[in-house]
Amino acid sequence: MLLWQAIVLAIVQGLTEFLPISSSAHLILIPHFLHWPDPGIAFDVALHLGTLLAVLLYFLREWIQLTLCGIGFHYPKRASENMVLQNRRMFWYLVAGTIPGGLVGFFFEKYIEENLRSPVPIACAMIAVALLMWYAEYVARMDRHIQQVSLGDSLTIGTAQALALFPGVSRSGITITAGLFRGMTREAAARFSFLLSTPLIAGAAAKEVPKLIKMQRSGALDMPLSTIAISVLVSAVVGYVVIAFFLHYLQTRTLKIFIYYRILFGIVTLLLAFLPLGSAR
Repeated sequence: MLLWQAIVLAIVQGLTEFLPISSSAHLILIPHFLHWPDPGIAFDVALHLGTLLAVLLYFLREWIQLTLCGIGFHYPKRASENMVLQNRRMFWYLVAGTIPGGLVGFFFEKYIEENLRSPVPIACAMIAVALLMWYAEYVARMDRHIQQVSLGDSLTIGTAQALALFPGVSRSGITITAGLFRGMTREAAARFSFLLSTPLIAGAAAKEVPKLIKMQRSGALDMPLSTIAISVLVSAVVGYVVIAFFLHYLQTRTLKIFIYYRILFGIVTLLLAFLPLGSAR
């Protein structure tokens, strides 16, 4: 893969990881239909390292507070006891919410990689989750803020996050949808979704990035480390901007534009997959 192609995919990753339109679908299908070399899931995870850096930097202050309070410190010192207890609960809710995704990844990652990285199942997932998002927008109360998150919310959204391992589902899409079904505001659901995604993305990166480096050194991956590093940086910068934009956007607007995009993307993908000259079914 050429440098400019890797940069394009890095931009795509930064744009799509935090918007509810599935980064995995775009990272798989863009090279597929443009006949670019498929860098594989290891490069996808390297790009996720960039968006991990974005979410860590954006929520750095919150993560410091949550972590220190979660392990027993009173931080910051000027914070009220109620705020410290709230941060402590939130930290452990995030830990609990990470478990379902970790289990699904551990048991089904290989199956998903080998069987579901193709256009038709991805397109079906794009459309199905779009319809679910539409229904959530229609029925949800959206009157609960992130300070009101409960253990039940965390486990429900965490279970939904486990489904995001299937390409086309979208981590932010399915977790925000679950948050809406739990009565959370759009902005609160997105904020909790981004916080919840951090440990899982970090775990995947910790597992796959060393493999990527080993593949590059052995010649199994024909891509310079400099290309990988630039791609990670680009996805981090773009991802940071998208987080800021999306949280602000959801304060006053709905998910409808993303629902329409998912449905259109899914239909176009199905058409391309089943054209007589299509290369995959």
